Amino acid sequence: MTNNKIFFEFEADFVESLRCIPMQVRYKLDTSGIKLKLSDWHQMSQTEREALVELPCTTETEIQSYRQYLEQLILTRTGIPAKQLPIEPQPEWMDSTNLPASVQEKAQELALTITTQQWESLTPLQRFALIKLSRSGHENKNFPKAIAEFHLS
Repeated sequence: MTNNKIFFEFEADFVESLRCIPMQVRYKLDTSGIKLKLSDWHQMSQTEREALVELPCTTETEIQSYRQYLEQLILTRTGIPAKQLPIEPQPEWMDSTNLPASVQEKAQELALTITTQQWESLTPLQRFALIKLSRSGHENKNFPKAIAEFHLS
């Protein structure tokens, strides 16, 4: 039995309380095509948040179950149906051979170069984290922490 709880060190300041949506849940949101606002996350109980962390979301059946659970949870907590997100058929984080421009540009701001070999060595969740952290409007302060944690600097 594998442990589904994968938290990054750069998330350590909020993982214990789950006051923010951890990267692995954000990964599952993108995989299942559901938008979850932080305000909706805050309306959930600790147990519900932990379930969203722990529930598997890999196979087609698991993704559908996760989606249904999350849709029901959002509706129950907010009274508003969950907003759908388009599901990427070929997500960037699953492509170990192409380093996205957003990640390259963010690394260059730190005077770093990420090689294709380094990108290939990362897990899909690590690649997902770097893609999310390199986009404008996200917690960019964690990008350098993720780079260090993934031994890319």
